[in-house]
Amino acid sequence: MASSRLRLVLRRTFASAVLLAVLAGAGLGLTLLKQGQREAAAAAAAAMPEWAVAVEAAPATARTHTRTSTAIGTVRAMRSITLRNELPGTVHAVHLSTGKIVEAGELLVELDVAVEQAQLAALAAEARLAETMLGRMERALESQGASAADVDRARAERDMAVANVHRLEAIVAQKRLRAPFRARTGFVDLHPGQYLEPGTSITTLQGTDDAVHVDFAVTQDVATRLAPGTGIELVTAPGKAPVAATIAAIDARVDATTRNTWIRAELRGIEPLPQPGASVRVAVPVAPPREVTVVPVSALRRGPAGSSVFVLQRDPAGNLRAHERRVVSGAVLGDEVVVESGLDAGELVAAAGSFKLREGALVTLPHGNAKAN
Repeated sequence: MASSRLRLVLRRTFASAVLLAVLAGAGLGLTLLKQGQREAAAAAAAAMPEWAVAVEAAPATARTHTRTSTAIGTVRAMRSITLRNELPGTVHAVHLSTGKIVEAGELLVELDVAVEQAQLAALAAEARLAETMLGRMERALESQGASAADVDRARAERDMAVANVHRLEAIVAQKRLRAPFRARTGFVDLHPGQYLEPGTSITTLQGTDDAVHVDFAVTQDVATRLAPGTGIELVTAPGKAPVAATIAAIDARVDATTRNTWIRAELRGIEPLPQPGASVRVAVPVAPPREVTVVPVSALRRGPAGSSVFVLQRDPAGNLRAHERRVVSGAVLGDEVVVESGLDAGELVAAAGSFKLREGALVTLPHGNAKAN
């Protein structure tokens, strides 16, 4: 009985050992198979050429840059007025229309002066009579027929009559509105027969000079760095290149509410000039010019760790490879960005397509990429 049990235990032990040996052999075979496959794949990969990333390259360049502050300015004509009548009256004739160019001294509006013309004729007659009486008194004085006092009185009456004529002529002139300078008229809504109260707004006159003023406000600390003659840049419309202007005047006071100072610049030499009332973007220098390094905007990569660029350098085999470098970026100048530190002028960086790169990646450049030389 005991021997039977022993034989059973031995058979089971032997079967377990055989099973373990089979499993171990299968595992070893599978391991050797996988290792062979990996070695074959590695050999195949080593035999294949390295994949290269196609990008465009550009050299970092040096340029002179002036740090600026941006403000919004308002365009104003060099000469601009609102045409109003000084005296009441009825419109007799209108010689202007909307948008018309008028010359200095040109008659624009006539008010009815029929009554004044009649009064002027009467006063002119009185002046002529006073002149005649003065002549008689002066001749009578020579023959002792009048006294010096009579002559003085006659002269005073003559002078008063002439002054009355001049006063009424001035009133007639005030009822004939003329252009004070060459200008373009604004909207006109005036008709013969229309009665005008004193000070009625008739139209606006904007001077047609070859320059305009631009008024803008800057902070008081920026204003201390500016002076008449300082050059600034204006952007007159989106998408247009900046144009140069010159500071013409600085307000003598700082606004007590905003703590800003008003600046007036003069813009000339461009066609067409922006219209009065238009807004423009003003770039005001706040520091002296300095040399900076710039790269295309597309070359700068921004991330949580900061800004970086991929610098393209040759490896010992002569292949071009990308190496990520941390930089400190500054102002954006059109399609370029200032690199404050971390990059030297002349170094080649990846521009368009740089988002595809990684550290050490092999790089290929388009044929004819002149900036990659």
